[in-house]
Amino acid sequence: MTSDQLHRLLLDNLNTAVLLIDQSLLIDYINPAAEALLQAGSARLRGSAVSDLFDDAETARQTLREALEFGRALTLRHEFLRGLGVESSQVDYTVTPIRIGTDQWVLMEMQPIDRILRINREEALLSVHDTSRSLIRGLAHEIKNPLGGIRGAAQLLAQEISESEIDSETSELCQIITTETDRLRNLVDRLLGPSHLPQFARINIHEVAEHVATLIEVEVQGGLTVVRDYDPSIPDLSGDREQLIQAVLNVARNAMQVMLESNLTQRRLTFKTRIQRNFTIAGQHHKTLCRLDIIDTGPGISEDIKERIFFPMISGRSEGTGLGLTIAQSAINLHQGIIECDSEPGSTRFSIYLPIKA
Repeated sequence: MTSDQLHRLLLDNLNTAVLLIDQSLLIDYINPAAEALLQAGSARLRGSAVSDLFDDAETARQTLREALEFGRALTLRHEFLRGLGVESSQVDYTVTPIRIGTDQWVLMEMQPIDRILRINREEALLSVHDTSRSLIRGLAHEIKNPLGGIRGAAQLLAQEISESEIDSETSELCQIITTETDRLRNLVDRLLGPSHLPQFARINIHEVAEHVATLIEVEVQGGLTVVRDYDPSIPDLSGDREQLIQAVLNVARNAMQVMLESNLTQRRLTFKTRIQRNFTIAGQHHKTLCRLDIIDTGPGISEDIKERIFFPMISGRSEGTGLGLTIAQSAINLHQGIIECDSEPGSTRFSIYLPIKA
């Protein structure tokens, strides 16, 4: 391997976004991490003005010129990325002048602030989620044992009542006890999440999304519009089909119910799939993931529960159990993935990230 090939290999495998800029302040090289951050390929970005990537284009130009003129590295913080179809995000970036032969270049390194905040928020979420699951498992064990005794006693009592021909009203009360005990046991089971480990097999995410989208269409009978925005190039991933369908259905049905219960002029539920590159989940870096977005046009999630939306018994609906999203997050966690939420009035997006492994 030549020195140039080694340098290119190192740049291509960095998690930091790196751009090489010529004296005309045009992009000459962009590594895969920068492509992922800017949501555009090298072919599209090469030859374009780097200042066009920033909300404050003039400051970017002045910084690059100063680095070239005075030969020193400069760092700008909390700059907004915009343009070229890039979603607004904040970055810190450093520009370093370098000389290659007689030519002058600028090396730009970008560090997304949003990513750091997201990782910190995710680590806190996973920590609380693990703690709550441990607590729930302990409580569930303590609750299920006496429930079994209550149900057994109610059945014996009902049998004695039947044999002694006591009034039917007492028999009905025994039946109510049995039914409500079963309902409480089912609630506890739902709190515990999936009852078995995933049975992994190769599966296409669009099979899962389409199954759920069809179920929603049948359920609402025209009450809202279901939109598909799929990337057919996404390869198969390893997962448990039933658990993934249940997780996606919980998220989609929650969005559907919120929209149907709200006074909206437009009800739209979108299933969108994309490739996500260079993403960190629970401290593990993944080069390639599948991202499934479930986007609704509902009223949004209130600020007071937004940070706790995946916790058990937390619901934005008056009739909600607060378990659907918790169960969905647990199932996706078992696939080494995560669900994230971004919400504002008129648009709520749940993003499901699942690693794609060869």
